[in-house]
Amino acid sequence: MGSHRMGRTTEDIKRELTAVLRELKDPRVANSMISIVRVEVSNDLSYCKVYISAMEGIDKAKEAVKGLKSASGFIRHEIGARLSLRHVPAMQFEATDSIEYSANISRMLNELDIKDEGDEQSE
Repeated sequence: MGSHRMGRTTEDIKRELTAVLRELKDPRVANSMISIVRVEVSNDLSYCKVYISAMEGIDKAKEAVKGLKSASGFIRHEIGARLSLRHVPAMQFEATDSIEYSANISRMLNELDIKDEGDEQSE
């Protein structure tokens, strides 16, 4: 499979996964603000690694991953129904703290901007 087609398939899976996650009723998933950070599909489309992050931190992301693992059969079935793939990959969910990390960096940069403005006004 060409790299263009593989990239398109990966993006299709990510888009449909996002839609399916909104429909899940599991409280571990529904009660947290989770985001799909990255999707990696193997060359033969047998496995799909999905990286999940939560605004509340890594602990909430790990809890959401437990809920997603228990619903992986339903998720795989929904992806198969929505996309015309010959073989739907098995989903592997992993927690990551990238959203929390990004928010922390953003907060630190905003604090620097406030300090710089205060220094300019005193001069």
